[in-house]
Amino acid sequence: MAYDGTEFHGFAAQKSNVRTVVGELRTAIEKVVRGPVQLVGAGRTDTGVHAWGQVVSCDLPARCNLEGLTRRVNSMCGPQISVRDWTWADDPEFSARFSATYRHYRYHVLNAPESNPFVARTSWHVVEPLRIWAMQLACDPLIGEHDFSSFCRCPKLAEGEAPPSLARRVMNASWQQVAGDVPGLMRFEIRANAFCHQMVRSLVGTLVRVGLGELHAGDMRAILVQRDRTAAGQIAPPHGLVLWEVGYD
Repeated sequence: MAYDGTEFHGFAAQKSNVRTVVGELRTAIEKVVRGPVQLVGAGRTDTGVHAWGQVVSCDLPARCNLEGLTRRVNSMCGPQISVRDWTWADDPEFSARFSATYRHYRYHVLNAPESNPFVARTSWHVVEPLRIWAMQLACDPLIGEHDFSSFCRCPKLAEGEAPPSLARRVMNASWQQVAGDVPGLMRFEIRANAFCHQMVRSLVGTLVRVGLGELHAGDMRAILVQRDRTAAGQIAPPHGLVLWEVGYD
């Protein structure tokens, strides 16, 4: 499924009565199937974050016509939410979250003197010139399995609860200039087995500092090994981030 996260308070349901992606989707599905459903998402995107390849799993009645379900759910949730495809899982134990082998995110930065209204909702506007070659060099230390505590928001723990591991395996991380009709549009792509809270946005914020010349590309390795959240740069705004793809065996 895809969605524009601008007007949602994140993907996952929350205790407060706020609008979320999963809340809208669940309401629509329950109207169609006339019964309760429990949805499991592959990734818990934050407020303002978008998705093109979010994956959701749930149990549905065997009599359910998936083509008709897609059409009716999209008529109720569109255009901000779009179910792109449905399929029955071969494995009854399949979980969109726990069966995933990787998540792939994209982040867009508009590096231009003037703003562009056509990409304003989906890119971070940075006015000062960025050295994309330096940002690409700074990606090298991220590849492999590392403790990303320097780039992750510390989880809230109950009294006596042990902190979770923030080790993640990054398979690919790169920057590129986006060819097309939007001058100055840059794209950061990163794929990992999993991500901790605010990890991608924190990485982008620090990499942009490298592009501005405030940090050297070699500083990324030093920040990574410190395992200290205060060592990294600012967190990039959420609206430039897209959950692009989720992989499964």
